[in-house]
Amino acid sequence: MFNTLGNLLSLTTFGESHGVAYGGIINNFPAGLTVDLNKVQYELNRRKPGQSAIVTQRKESDTVKFLSGIFDGKTTGTPIGFIIENENQKSKDYDHIAQAYRPSHADFTYDQKFGLRDYRGGGKSSARETMNWVVAGALAKQLLPEIEINAYVSSVGDIFCEKPYQALDFSQTESNDVRCPDAETAEKMIARIKEIKKEGNTIGGTITCVIKNVPVGIGEPIFSKLQAELAKAMLNINACKGFEYGSGFCGAKMTGKEHNDPFNTDFSTKSNLSGGIQGGISNGMDIYFRVAFKPVATILRPQDSIDKEGNPVIVEGKGRHDPCVVPRAVPVVESLAAFVLADLFLINKTRNINNF
Repeated sequence: MFNTLGNLLSLTTFGESHGVAYGGIINNFPAGLTVDLNKVQYELNRRKPGQSAIVTQRKESDTVKFLSGIFDGKTTGTPIGFIIENENQKSKDYDHIAQAYRPSHADFTYDQKFGLRDYRGGGKSSARETMNWVVAGALAKQLLPEIEINAYVSSVGDIFCEKPYQALDFSQTESNDVRCPDAETAEKMIARIKEIKKEGNTIGGTITCVIKNVPVGIGEPIFSKLQAELAKAMLNINACKGFEYGSGFCGAKMTGKEHNDPFNTDFSTKSNLSGGIQGGISNGMDIYFRVAFKPVATILRPQDSIDKEGNPVIVEGKGRHDPCVVPRAVPVVESLAAFVLADLFLINKTRNINNF
């Protein structure tokens, strides 16, 4: 199984939803960084279940325990090992799907690929895997303290935050349950999610991420362009269905005259339709991208499906599930962005003697 993220800086993970624990090993993290463990736990707390009425009510502390690579509060340069124990599994909630395939889940594909599957909570396909990524991303954020990474919920269903990111106060993102920094839009989003939850249904949405203060030169042509590495990381998030940066798909409707980013004399650009990336390399402008998430596949209502033998069955979700994944995915998006940037930042140190 390809369970490693990164090139020079890498994260290898393990764990299943109803197993004993999740965890990972981070390789090639530089020595000498003073680690604020409270900041790491803070990021995990942003992701954990049970935070509000609009997310799953599974109760987990999601407390990280570091096993190696940190001594006297500083990274040692050796592999950083960590675990996060599972505490609140209800495996019986999944007995009814031991032989059945849930629509739009990984049940069928895992069975066909591996010949067996852990059906409890989705096993390895569970989004609890993203805890590992948040730990790695929280450390990466501390490695690059000058870089500001702010993600927020920009849409839920057909409710959009219409304000451009430049007009938003990111300090307000954590002020509401849906993590949208525009209070008026947030209220509408929350009401919509609660309405969907009462129906036993789910809804999708988008997350926008804005990255400031990235130095010029980050990104590795030809096959590790900055946007490609960001896209790969984001598209590995459970339920992610799309990625666009800069002008995105809207750029396909423009002419070159409309789309080009003319330079100012200080090497900034008059527009930023490039999204802070040109030729796969950061150009010093804000990097911004949007990630699309489908509705959560588990719905609390009957659905037609089949079992392992191909016989028709009725499946219905039970237990504790998110009616909308995007509020809890915000710290995951930020963490992955931080890890990608830290990896490419370290690689960039080797590209020019002046970078040392």
